[in-house]
Amino acid sequence: MLLAACASAPPPGVTPPPAGAPAPQAPPLPRTAEPPPPPVNLSGFPLPYRQGYADGCASARGAERKDATRFSADGNYRTGWQDGLWQCGKKK
Repeated sequence: MLLAACASAPPPGVTPPPAGAPAPQAPPLPRTAEPPPPPVNLSGFPLPYRQGYADGCASARGAERKDATRFSADGNYRTGWQDGLWQCGKKK
């Protein structure tokens, strides 16, 4: 009986996604936007790396956030995204 009290239900008016539905995606950071401060010191890294790190870190914590065009064409963004995903995801 106690376990039933711990179960959580979605807030009223919110319908959970059906099982097997693709994860929602959030928009990536614009190319000129400075990302929010990361949990690690990235001073000295180029802006595309910092943006990729922020998008990868956000992806590890929720909906995937990735600029697919930049990911395939910009090595700094891609490396930052992968590093952010790994660093922020390992704390789960």
